[in-house]
Amino acid sequence: MSPQSHLRWLFLANATVLVTHQIDAAYWHEWELFNIPGGNQVNLLLNIPIIALVLYAHSRVVANLHTGLNYYKLLAALGFLTVGIHASFFALGREAFMQPMSVALLLATLVLSAWQLVALRRFKEPTSVAAP
Repeated sequence: MSPQSHLRWLFLANATVLVTHQIDAAYWHEWELFNIPGGNQVNLLLNIPIIALVLYAHSRVVANLHTGLNYYKLLAALGFLTVGIHASFFALGREAFMQPMSVALLLATLVLSAWQLVALRRFKEPTSVAAP
C-alpha cells in the first residue's frame, strides 16, 4: 500500500469511528451532558455541519492528499477533542459512554487520531525537479 493510500485509509477509518460515536452519542443523550437547550432537535441541527465537514474533508483528502492535508489534520484534532471531552466526563464521574462499545469507539478514536499524525510525519511529499 502506498503511503498516500495508507493515509487515506486511516482518515476513512477515523471518520467512520467518529460518525459512529455520534450515533452512540444519541443513545446516551449527549445533549443532556452538554446542557444543550432544545434537546435532541438542536443536537441534530448541530451535528449537520460537523458531519458535513467530515464528509467534505474526506472528499478533499481523496481528491488530492497534498491539498487536503489540513483537512487530514483537522480530523485528527477533532478526534483528540472528542476523546478529551469524554475523558473529562469520565473524570467527573458521568456514567454515560461506559458500555464496552462506547469505550471502544473512544479508544479507537484516540488510537486512530494518533496513528494519523504519526503516519503523516512519515509521509514525504514528492520533491519537485527543478527545470534546467
